[in-house]
Amino acid sequence: MLHTLMKSPFLSNISLLTSMLKTSDSFLALQDGVLIGLIDNIFLKNIIMSSAKLYLIKDDVYARGIQKNISNKFVLISYIHFVSLTLKHKQQMTW
Repeated sequence: MLHTLMKSPFLSNISLLTSMLKTSDSFLALQDGVLIGLIDNIFLKNIIMSSAKLYLIKDDVYARGIQKNISNKFVLISYIHFVSLTLKHKQQMTW
């Protein structure tokens, strides 16, 4: 399953989201959701502890000027790679 976070993690149920992540899942944050990748934020430990593959949209990270403060546990990807993830994961959940 592909889990996409589009809004700030502070406005989302991250504990529920992280409890649902499985090894075969991918997690992608875009728009304000990329804030979840910030080093030392309160949600980072739980999302990293999940066994899912973790991605952030590079353009959204750079648009917010936070690229130097992103955890190295996330892979920065383009919107084209996002499309590839949607094709790979037939099931999707938007948070």
